[in-house]
Amino acid sequence: MTLKERVESVIQHVKPALEADGGGIELVDVLEDQGIVLVNLTGACHGCPMSTMTIKGYVEQTIVEEIPEIKEVRLA
Repeated sequence: MTLKERVESVIQHVKPALEADGGGIELVDVLEDQGIVLVNLTGACHGCPMSTMTIKGYVEQTIVEEIPEIKEVRLA
């Protein structure tokens, strides 16, 4: 399984929590050489003032726990 596929798998696990609040997330890219994941937030999450906390406190934490070679998740 490629790194991008592994990241997509973890994103599929966090999606339901975001969807429960009317939002969503989609993977844009994985910068493997830098350990950075780029995502877009959709629905209610797009433009939400709490989006940074959602990315850092939930999405990034979950991805880094599952895939240690990822160092950061950023909005694309």
